[in-house]
Amino acid sequence: MQEPQAPVIKIPSLCLSLEKIVDWRRSEKAQLVGRIAAVVFSIAITAGIILLRQHIRGFAVYGYPGIFLVSLIGNATLLLPAPTYAIVFAVGGVMNPILVGIVAGLGAALGEMTGYLAGVGGRGAVENRAIYAQLEYWMRRAGWLVILALAVLPNPFFDVGGMVAGALRMPIHRFLLACWAGKTVRFIVLGFTGEFFLGS
Repeated sequence: MQEPQAPVIKIPSLCLSLEKIVDWRRSEKAQLVGRIAAVVFSIAITAGIILLRQHIRGFAVYGYPGIFLVSLIGNATLLLPAPTYAIVFAVGGVMNPILVGIVAGLGAALGEMTGYLAGVGGRGAVENRAIYAQLEYWMRRAGWLVILALAVLPNPFFDVGGMVAGALRMPIHRFLLACWAGKTVRFIVLGFTGEFFLGS
């Protein structure tokens, strides 16, 4: 007859638990550092553009690369007007409006990354919380289509939309593609309008 065996008591590994806690805290700190860096970068870019705004218009004399730079810099500002529209309208009369729109759209999409990064860092820069909440509601349902619509239609809310996209962690390639497509359509229309009124 077998003797009864003592029950086996399993003790969870404290070392494993501590490692998980340390890893979690490290990842939390890394996320916090990343968010702070994103906000600081966005603010620094915006401040630099404000200080150098008198020189931005001069880039347009360098043709398509100049238009790209004007659009990139002009759209990198957060919640501030930029000279991009006036320049695209003006050069549409002397350059190919379709190429102007494509180049300006690419520069604008890359410039709008500052808003996206600000959203990754947090919501602190947004004053109008009602607009933010409404855009967040739409974006959770329609995703990148909201960015596309905001980029195509003239409106003052695209920067807020970019922040919402960053806060919701929309994949960066979807954000850039939707932004580029929408801004390109808008700039092509603006370029053809400039060609109509200013062309020979």
